[in-house]
Amino acid sequence: MNIVLCGMMGVGKSSVGIRIAELTGRRWYDTDIVISDRYGRISDIFEYYGEAHFRSLETGIVRELADMDGLVISTGGGLVLKPDNNELLKKNGKIVFLRASFETLLTRVRADETRPLLKDTGKTAERLSELLAARLPVYEAVADKIVDTDDKSVDEVAHMILEKLGEQA
Repeated sequence: MNIVLCGMMGVGKSSVGIRIAELTGRRWYDTDIVISDRYGRISDIFEYYGEAHFRSLETGIVRELADMDGLVISTGGGLVLKPDNNELLKKNGKIVFLRASFETLLTRVRADETRPLLKDTGKTAERLSELLAARLPVYEAVADKIVDTDDKSVDEVAHMILEKLGEQA
């Protein structure tokens, strides 16, 4: 079984995923990193080929990872918006939604100019609020478990996830 982490940008999916892998001996994959390693910078993919192309690359990566076992998979923030991705991930995994408040997310992403959906908008708070409103119901619907991350360390969140999934650290 794989442990799949979903949630908004800035929630800590990568940091928590790495920690779970350390605690359990599982292999960790971040879909955004796999895409970057294979195809180049995500911001360039968005700029030159568009979001739809990026989403198709994500699905290709999900197909590969879903056939493997014993992984921790940190997903890109929009990956679970595509139902095909969720079906693939749920075949051999449990999806955990890492939830954080708008304020926490804004604090974490405000200084990051590399995020393509926030880049050059000049309205980071407004755009983040729109994305959160659109994505929150999807995250909640696809999640097998939900873990709140506000005011918690990476280690605390990782242990909470393992506990909810009945896994040993």
